[in-house]
Amino acid sequence: MSQFRALAGVLRGGGRQWLRGPGGGVIHLFGPKRCCSSKAAVPSAVASSSSYVEEMYFAWLEDHKKVHESWDTFFRNAQADAPPGEADKRRPSTLLQGRAMSQTPGMTQKVVEDHLAVHTLIRAYQIRGHHVAQLDPLGILEADLDAFVPSDLITTLDKLGFYGLDESDLDKTFQLPSTTFIGGDQTTLPLREIIRRLEASYCGHIGVEFMFINNVEQCQWIRHKFETPGIMQFSNTEKRTLLARLIRSTRFEDFLARKWSSEKRFGLEGCEVLIPALKTIIDKSSAAGIENVIMGMPHRGRLNVLANVIRKELDQIFCQFDPKLEAADEGSGDVKYHLGMYHERINRETDKNITLSLMANPSHLEAVDPVVQGKAKAEQFYSGDTQGKKVMSILIHGDAAFAGQGVVYETFHLSELPSYTTHGTIHVVVNNQIGFTTDPRVARSSPYPTDVARVVNAPIFHVNGDDPEAVMYVCQVAAKWRNTFNKDVVIDLVCYRRFGHNEMDEPMFTQPLMYKQIRRQEHVLKKYSDKLIAEGVVTLQEFEEEVAKYDKICEEAYTSSKDEKILHNRHWLDSPWPDFFTAEGEPKSMSCPPTGLDEDMLQHIGQTASSVPMEDFKIHPGVSRILRGRADLVKKRQLDWALGEYMAFGSLLKDGIHVRLSGQDVERGTFSHRHHVLHDQEVDKQTCVPMNHLWPNQAPYTVCNSSLSEYGVLGFELGFAMASPNALVLWEAQFGDFHNTAQCIIDQFISPGQAKWVRNNGVVLLLPHGMEGMGPEHSSARPERFLQMSKDDPDRFPGFSGDFEVQQLYDCNWIVVNCSTPANYCHVLRRQILLPFRKPLIIFTPKSLLRHPDARSSFDDLATDTKFKRLIPDEGLVSQGPGRVKRVIFCSGKVYYELAKERKQQDLERDIAIIRLEQISPFPFDLVREELEKYPSAELVWCQEEHKNMGYYDYVRPRFLTVVANKKPIWYVGRDPAAAPATGNKSTHLNELKRFLDTAFKLNAFQGRKF
Repeated sequence: MSQFRALAGVLRGGGRQWLRGPGGGVIHLFGPKRCCSSKAAVPSAVASSSSYVEEMYFAWLEDHKKVHESWDTFFRNAQADAPPGEADKRRPSTLLQGRAMSQTPGMTQKVVEDHLAVHTLIRAYQIRGHHVAQLDPLGILEADLDAFVPSDLITTLDKLGFYGLDESDLDKTFQLPSTTFIGGDQTTLPLREIIRRLEASYCGHIGVEFMFINNVEQCQWIRHKFETPGIMQFSNTEKRTLLARLIRSTRFEDFLARKWSSEKRFGLEGCEVLIPALKTIIDKSSAAGIENVIMGMPHRGRLNVLANVIRKELDQIFCQFDPKLEAADEGSGDVKYHLGMYHERINRETDKNITLSLMANPSHLEAVDPVVQGKAKAEQFYSGDTQGKKVMSILIHGDAAFAGQGVVYETFHLSELPSYTTHGTIHVVVNNQIGFTTDPRVARSSPYPTDVARVVNAPIFHVNGDDPEAVMYVCQVAAKWRNTFNKDVVIDLVCYRRFGHNEMDEPMFTQPLMYKQIRRQEHVLKKYSDKLIAEGVVTLQEFEEEVAKYDKICEEAYTSSKDEKILHNRHWLDSPWPDFFTAEGEPKSMSCPPTGLDEDMLQHIGQTASSVPMEDFKIHPGVSRILRGRADLVKKRQLDWALGEYMAFGSLLKDGIHVRLSGQDVERGTFSHRHHVLHDQEVDKQTCVPMNHLWPNQAPYTVCNSSLSEYGVLGFELGFAMASPNALVLWEAQFGDFHNTAQCIIDQFISPGQAKWVRNNGVVLLLPHGMEGMGPEHSSARPERFLQMSKDDPDRFPGFSGDFEVQQLYDCNWIVVNCSTPANYCHVLRRQILLPFRKPLIIFTPKSLLRHPDARSSFDDLATDTKFKRLIPDEGLVSQGPGRVKRVIFCSGKVYYELAKERKQQDLERDIAIIRLEQISPFPFDLVREELEKYPSAELVWCQEEHKNMGYYDYVRPRFLTVVANKKPIWYVGRDPAAAPATGNKSTHLNELKRFLDTAFKLNAFQGRKF
């Protein structure tokens, strides 16, 4: 292109005088010395353009038809003027001499400009052809929501003028650039054919968006897949397979509609082609070596995907429609169109084993996206699949949600990050061109619902859902793209929704014109079967036999389903751990071993934590000071918070347990206490992770700073934790209250996940919490929200037999703790893995306690026979005379140290006991009762630093009353109710603290109050 522009500029700028020297001599464009006869310097523009003319000449010598007729005329005239015998030997430099030379500049300029114009035209179709593609099966809306036709696309002959061309140029032949493949084996084509092939490639039932990708190789790859003539060909066998899959997809929905006409099922009608599309992606991926596919999708079409892609038994699906069947196993279950499934089977097209997993998900659209990615990453990690060649993810989306939900963007932003990439996801957007009742023209600002994918340079293939072969071809290309480049790709499946949002909904209220057209719309199965019958690929009889065959399968499964007496939620488990539980899915024991460690291990881990295990590695002086401080603690057999965490992680790694810590700034720690990744101060990007240098055959430790996202990253870590029970997966919020931007993951997956989907998950949330006078946003991790969702009964003292602690943990939905010592923090992390089952663990972690001189533990607190203390009793002076104790203060977390300090100052260490509740939920009824029995005459107080309507009080109060059988009150001491979690004024903060500490130690504070 630059050569064309240069030559055109030369000719345009000076006409003939550029071709003749000042003395009248002719410039030798291609002479050996590139000079003119008068010794004048050759203009640089002409020299830079010379290769084009020479290229034209040699092409003409090979075959006169390979060049434009104007060049043919030019070279014939020049050769005719050559002396006899020399014409074939001479270079273009000599052919350009003589009379012909004076006749060519204007003509040559026109030829070059026309070639430039044609090349620009080709690029215009590559960039904007998708805007006029025939994508809407209904023919109502433009897929890009804009009826405007780009002026540089030749939709009418008059638009040729945009390029300085006219109708007379249509039959002229043009040289094709290297950036197109429309010529196939030909290097030149007439303009008319160029336009026809461009329209076939970019303006038919497939629209391709890819020219924003900044990688030339990838753009060329896509051009080749869509421009090469005849490339979209299918064999008769492939067409018959496609038809059979379309029959199954369509007849499955028809069967459900006949049998359960008044049931919600969120059917696939209008986008039946999704099933053969997914199966094509899986077939091509399996052929490329993929062994494991993790999928996520919304409710629309889920039952069809379960039946015809995952291959769930039909009778099990039909059972879900029986309102009389009760669940046989634990949990509350979920509606049928939210359920997941895990299945290993043979892929019939490749004859290879493949594992398919469809993740269960809530109604919250797109919430499952990062969960799928996290599980896919974990499966890749555990199988050593560092390039994504064995494990992949497929995400199915709705058009409105894909454009509207921010978690889609957050998930895309993880796709290229080293510790989060799954090496390419295939996204399939089921574009119904409507969101519930909302028209897309008021639902998004972008032309397409898929524009968010452009941020990661993912190609976007728009395709008309009523053209099954076009859909299949796009799916093949998408699978090959993912296998070739290991990058995300998006398929925009433009279709429609034959019924309302659900089968009971009336869409004519809000979309009357669309649904009038939909009612007239012929089913895609009818269209495609007619096409194949007309082509002679199948006969009408063969088609009808295939339909009858699948209908019979459905009827037999329906009959079989009536024999089922109970539902099995466990049959719908999407992430089984067969080696962890018994065959029935139960824990192999109901006990937990001690979580302590031997002295040698503590010393070894402590020494590694306080050193740099790499030679010639220069660390920052501040980090060096921190490591020296750790070394001093180890010598004294003590540990602070950072060392307690090191002990937990290091000991688990020795036992082969993978530890993964993720979140914003976790490598260093928000409060600069962790420093698990050391940075060389003199070598860029050279780092050291001492935790990975503990033992010769240890499990790997992954610590990774995440993108600045909570919703997406917490969902990712939840998914990672699903893959294996033998891993400690932790997500740390930068500050505890930041978890509320991930509230959907907490509310819909973490808290009820086991109840809804019989799915154990041991993910750990580390939420920095504490009233430090830092203002309302960086104080509270909102413990009240987690406690409100805890399922233990406040009015019933649990009647467990055996190990009370383990039985209670097994019965809960998650564990909520606020540790006050480093040793207890270490114990609870180790207990998370040593338990015979998995529960989510919520830990309110400290800020000021990280360096508090009193918040340290002895190695003795981690001795081999020790374990996590759900409650820490007061073992001070009050234990010598418990009968004389006047008040027992229960508290949790940091406030203990402020209470202990105040008690000492007021010399009340024999009169007031302070007991720490370390595990808040499930509530340690048994230990609280033991403590209260020690102090029969003492009044009972709950003290917290949080406001009264927040924190723990509303949770613990009814449970304390249950322990004392409602015979005595538990008084509240703490901040008054408030709207904000904390004050922004330091003075107010200190005054509030002083006020409630005064109340806590004023022994007559509650005199006269009624219970």
